[in-house]
Amino acid sequence: MGRGVEKSDFDAPTERQKNVLDAVLRLLVEEGDALTMTAVARRASCSKETLYKWFGGRQGLLTATVRWQASKVRVTPPDRQRLDLSALRASLEGFASDWLEVISSDTSIALNRVAIAHAGSGGDDLGAVVLENGRFAIGSRMKPLLEAARDKGLLVFDDAETAFRTFFGLVGRDVQTRLLLGDRLELGGVEIARDAKRATYQFLALYGAPTGPRGL
Repeated sequence: MGRGVEKSDFDAPTERQKNVLDAVLRLLVEEGDALTMTAVARRASCSKETLYKWFGGRQGLLTATVRWQASKVRVTPPDRQRLDLSALRASLEGFASDWLEVISSDTSIALNRVAIAHAGSGGDDLGAVVLENGRFAIGSRMKPLLEAARDKGLLVFDDAETAFRTFFGLVGRDVQTRLLLGDRLELGGVEIARDAKRATYQFLALYGAPTGPRGL
């Protein structure tokens, strides 16, 4: 996949590094695949040497950008002692709201369009980077919550990956596909909150433990 940063390097980027990654996202919206290290250095008001030191090149820079964007979808580690249906519902709705807000942003749309263009190219393969550091990383953070809820008797499922994919599908529906194809969906705060609440209701209807209260 080429030279890049180690995963641990950007679990918690500095404020200066966040500014650089935000500059990358803005440039992707404006220029798409034409992004260069020179353009990023100019936009972020830093030297190319600093960029190479931090990110190891364009591939590492794009990988860190994907991780930064995915980190905006927050998943609170489960508190197994206090986890109940209300806390689970709040966590699911929070995840759904964050994810819908991220994927509907101009920056995520631009990033994903570039990734699709690179998918399977045999080059830097940004598509694989987005999958590994976006969808798969988010899933790995979300599944411990689902498993903790199962252990507490709040959810019933055999496979955490299947349960997560179900919830992911209920949240996203066809939204991301339509956005990537240019559909101008109205996804403001009200619409996002409504969709997050509905997806959570549907997920709990499918996987909620039959002995406990289900739905909202």
